[in-house]
Amino acid sequence: MALPCNIRYLPHQDIDKEKWDGCISRATNGLIYAYSFYLDAFAAGWDALVYGEYEAVMPLTHNRKFGIRYLYQPFITAQLGVFGMQLTNETITRFISEAGKRFRYIEISLNSGNNLSSPYEGITQRVNYTLRLDKSYATLSDGYSENLRRNIRKAEQAGLVMKKGFEVEKVIQLAVQQMKQQGNKPGEIVNSFRRLYKFLAEKEMATTYGIFSPAGVLLSSCIFFFSHQRAYYILVGNDPTGRDSGASHALLDAFIKDNAGKNMLLDFEGSDIPGLAQFYSSYGATKEKYPALKINRLPFFLRWLKK
Repeated sequence: MALPCNIRYLPHQDIDKEKWDGCISRATNGLIYAYSFYLDAFAAGWDALVYGEYEAVMPLTHNRKFGIRYLYQPFITAQLGVFGMQLTNETITRFISEAGKRFRYIEISLNSGNNLSSPYEGITQRVNYTLRLDKSYATLSDGYSENLRRNIRKAEQAGLVMKKGFEVEKVIQLAVQQMKQQGNKPGEIVNSFRRLYKFLAEKEMATTYGIFSPAGVLLSSCIFFFSHQRAYYILVGNDPTGRDSGASHALLDAFIKDNAGKNMLLDFEGSDIPGLAQFYSSYGATKEKYPALKINRLPFFLRWLKK
């Protein structure tokens, strides 16, 4: 897609969300994070760059500090960037250039469909892990590491039980507990997540999975979101008492078993963290690279604030 120079900036109130979501649905690189309802849930504010009649779009998720607006990556939003059909290097760089004209500080993740074939200042590569599920379970499980197999057997021998579609609050409470232990304060964003989950579950775009002890204690749990033939491993909640039980290993194995043979990509949502990367790759997942963009044109006396 070669674009003339008519990429428009639209403040939030001027965005046609029906046309926006239509673009995200059709986009060859579409992701759930870019739908208007997802951005409304997690972005402090968002405007848009739009080409033509929403043939290509870029959400501008912004916040403000010391009176300066900047672009940032919202909570639980792994990839954003430019979305559309048959995007070219020229298209992507024009959108990035337009964003840079309007924001003096940018620190966002683009998406795997935005990988440029030539270097661009401020771009670094990040790593996601994904697993195609369009094979039989026997074939998929053949790709498991031996350590993963041992942990799954451990969970089976302990009599752990898999359940799905149970109340979301059980997962949220475990996830919040973990966040607090890591020094994070989830605050109002948790209520936004509850509302989004309810919205998606009603459209059959979200579900819960969990591994329970024989006594009914939830040891490992997660929430999956679905869009664009992707299952997103979106929010995880683990009980510390289940750490050595093989529960988290058995959970993902149960999801893979349930969905084997489907035209679906399991998106692990990361990771650049070596331990998580090893865990995801133990299922046979492969790397999916996507670019991160950082631009700092703040006045020199403010640059240190965003190093």
